[in-house]
Amino acid sequence: MGTYVDGRTSQNASTANSIAIPILVINTPQLFGQIGLITAGVGTNPRVLLKGTVSVSLPLALVGITVTIVRGTLATDPVVYSATSTFSLSVLAPQVIAFSADDFLPTITPQLTYTAFISSNLLGTVRVGPESFDGILVSD
Repeated sequence: MGTYVDGRTSQNASTANSIAIPILVINTPQLFGQIGLITAGVGTNPRVLLKGTVSVSLPLALVGITVTIVRGTLATDPVVYSATSTFSLSVLAPQVIAFSADDFLPTITPQLTYTAFISSNLLGTVRVGPESFDGILVSD
């Protein structure tokens, strides 16, 4: 059983249809959440538990939406999690994409930063809310 060390939340949009942020460049990561976890007092076997949601309105076409979580601030930083959801032509309502990720034994620095990105393989995808990204750091 772990000892709680730190937890943070990035809440970009709290309710459905509260934002309208188009994804304007295909296959290019767009930031939607970022958290920093303070590591002072962390013990052995650190682990970071991450989860969140992002909601999108889709074009009427076969589209793939990718959520990527990195340890750092840039899309080129070490990937902790990446998954692509493919939606069919018949999807009309906004889609909520939920994810859960873990980072076991990260290199400990004074603060661990995690960034959540979303990308689409087709123009016409719009982030509509809600959007949430949170994480906790635990250790033995």
